[in-house]
Amino acid sequence: MLLTELLLDPAGRSGAANMAIDAGLLAEAARTGRAFLRLYRFDPPCLSLGRNEAAAHYDQAAIAQRGLDVVRRPTGGRAVWHEYELTYAVAAPIAPFGGLRAAYHAIHTRLAAAIGTLGVTATLAPNPPTARPPVRPSSCFAAPVGGEVLVGGRKVVGSAQVREGRAFLQHGSILLAGSQELVTAVSREPQAASAATTLSAELGRPVTWQEVADGVARAWSDDITSAARYRPLPPATAHFSDPVWTWRR
Repeated sequence: MLLTELLLDPAGRSGAANMAIDAGLLAEAARTGRAFLRLYRFDPPCLSLGRNEAAAHYDQAAIAQRGLDVVRRPTGGRAVWHEYELTYAVAAPIAPFGGLRAAYHAIHTRLAAAIGTLGVTATLAPNPPTARPPVRPSSCFAAPVGGEVLVGGRKVVGSAQVREGRAFLQHGSILLAGSQELVTAVSREPQAASAATTLSAELGRPVTWQEVADGVARAWSDDITSAARYRPLPPATAHFSDPVWTWRR
């Protein structure tokens, strides 16, 4: 059992603020060994790029013309459009999980259980039996990989990790509605067909942030030591709002 502090942050924050808070939780986990589960959202909607993703893949003029909020995450992976979703973050020591891959699987197993309480069957994508040629779709949701959460064979959760010392951060998007088509609209590269679905599409009704947050909290309930609305001091967003960081590759 890993005792975990639940932080509920439903009001909505900018991309830079959200990434600064997640990075701060990772630093705290690395420093103290504490574990956190943060549930939050983006306001305004935001395009996030993976830490090592090439900015040249995206049309900055088209992004500026649309007035989009853009942030580069501290974690890897590919681009995500954050609009109709519940975003989660786990920052914790690595050792209780036995490794980063095991942590990825354990977190997704709990998320699948949480999604299952809404009335759909969620499964984890199998690991491919043999190595496949590298594929570089621009959207995180363009193709599932082993261990990701699927509903009806389609990806409903996209996640990414980063390690700092003996701790890690894993955060990701649980799609409630909408689509990832905006990533295609601002990309300079040909796109693979989307492999995503949403909870609203699968259930045939609107799904709210709060009901998914309640399900996720229940999935962690045996480990939760405290739950609180998250009201941090204003995060240091300068790094994540700096264009040098956002467009650095």
